[in-house]
Amino acid sequence: QVQLVESGGGSVQTGGSLRLSCAASGYTYSSGCMAWFRQAPGKEREGVAGIYTGSGNSVYADSVRGRFTISRDNAKNTVYLQMNSLKPEDTAMYYCAARESGCRALRAEAYTYWGQGTQVTVSS
Repeated sequence: QVQLVESGGGSVQTGGSLRLSCAASGYTYSSGCMAWFRQAPGKEREGVAGIYTGSGNSVYADSVRGRFTISRDNAKNTVYLQMNSLKPEDTAMYYCAARESGCRALRAEAYTYWGQGTQVTVSS
C-alpha cells in the first residue's frame, strides 16, 4: 500500500522560501514519477513539478520554473520541493502525488497515489 505524507507547509511573506517534503512508503517504481500539485480555493488542481524516479529528470510548470526546484533522496524515499521567491499567487494546498510511469505532463488525472496535502500561504 502506497502512502505519501507531506510536510513543510506554512506561512511566509512575499519573497520568502519554504521547503516541502513528501515521504513515500510502499512506493518502489523505479520508472515512475513523483510530483507536486497545488490547488487554491475555487481553482482546479494544477501540476507544479515532477521528477522521474529513475533518471532524476524533472519537469516544471511555467509559473514556477526558475523559482521552485524538485529533488529526491532515494535512500530516504523522499521528494522535496524547494520554493523560493514566493508570491501571493503561490498560496494553495500543495499535494504530493505519484504514478507508476512517466510524469505525463503533470496532469492530475494521471496520478494514482496522493497525499493529504500541506498548506502554503504567502502574504504580501
